[in-house]
Amino acid sequence: MELLTNFWNTLVQILADSGYNSLIGQFLGGGWKNFLMLVVSCVLLYLAIKREFEPLLLLPIAFGMLLANLPLAGLMAQPKIDLIPYEDFIAQNMGNVADYSTVVQNGITYVQKVTNGGLLQYLYQGVKLGIYPPLIFLGIGAMTDFGPLIANPKSFILGAAAQIGIFVTLIGAILLGFDEAQAAAIGIIGGADGPTAIYVTTKLAPELLGSIAVAAYSYMALVPIIQPPIMRLLTTKKERSVEMQQLRSVSKREKILFPIIVAIVVILLLPETAPLIGMLMLGNLMRESGVVDRISKTAQNELMNIVTIFLGLSVGATTDGTKFLNLQTVKIIALGLFAFCLGTAFGVIFGKIMYVATKGKVNPLIGSAGVSAVPMAARVSQKVGQEANPANFLLMHAMGPNVSGVIGSAIAAGVLLKMCGA
Repeated sequence: MELLTNFWNTLVQILADSGYNSLIGQFLGGGWKNFLMLVVSCVLLYLAIKREFEPLLLLPIAFGMLLANLPLAGLMAQPKIDLIPYEDFIAQNMGNVADYSTVVQNGITYVQKVTNGGLLQYLYQGVKLGIYPPLIFLGIGAMTDFGPLIANPKSFILGAAAQIGIFVTLIGAILLGFDEAQAAAIGIIGGADGPTAIYVTTKLAPELLGSIAVAAYSYMALVPIIQPPIMRLLTTKKERSVEMQQLRSVSKREKILFPIIVAIVVILLLPETAPLIGMLMLGNLMRESGVVDRISKTAQNELMNIVTIFLGLSVGATTDGTKFLNLQTVKIIALGLFAFCLGTAFGVIFGKIMYVATKGKVNPLIGSAGVSAVPMAARVSQKVGQEANPANFLLMHAMGPNVSGVIGSAIAAGVLLKMCGA
């Protein structure tokens, strides 16, 4: 009988100390925000798995969001150092003093007892210290063919045009009450480049990281839904039906010289871009040189995959419902959408200008690919173009503005960091 009583008491204690009890207590006590974030994380997991919206990033971000909002898990807990008076430590038999560090303050000797932080708190240091985004750029560079951009340098104009939305949104964010640094971090969402958005935010407004990262990657994932209506609205069927001439072939020498020249020119102009542009061009040089195939493949695959997992989990873990769900987050998500739509619109508008300037030889749809969602935005240009003309093949033409958008977003980031003195 005593055994059954002990078992029952243990079971009751387990349930009382469990996350279930804490979650129910939070919900009944008005702490609904964490519960709602669990629902949001499940919705994002559905979009990543069922709808395949940018699953490589959306899935770890959504799961990190889920882990961060489970009570008592402590995965984002900060490491803690307790200073215990030496005499108390010995008197209470709290362990072997030799296993701990001691410090002397005001003539009193203390034993330092360190409590480790949560797993995701340590992974998050790669975000906080600006390590993950440049490594992602290294992998992107190793996977990217700049040939279409080299073959058609006018694509740089479309990639630059798509960044205008960043600076327009910056002004809008300031008008809505954000300071200059926060507004710059919000504006960079318009580049549709998650790593760049994270890098800029950690430098300028780390307190907004969760909201900005979720907005940036969500809009990247929703490119096939957001862009087509804007593209159709700003173009006529005649313009969308334009068939472009095949691009010239690009020599190996050109492809090798391109990353070296871009790195020198851009970094000398904007030293703040060195971590992003430097890693992007290094990855591309490894790809195009043909002499380091092994490490090029590592950058494209193993390294890229590992960093993506760590980045996604740690970013998702910053979305604790008690801090994430507020009016400020709503403003950021709305401004991010505004920035992304503006970037798409300006790209198409400049595409229309090029259409007129070349007397109908440029399809304006490729301008929408100037946002830095590679290669999804280029595929959207191809899809919308084929809807108007089944014989239309715009993918390689759209890749020029698309990869120039990657460079453009990094340059825009450098301008913002310079402007805000970071």
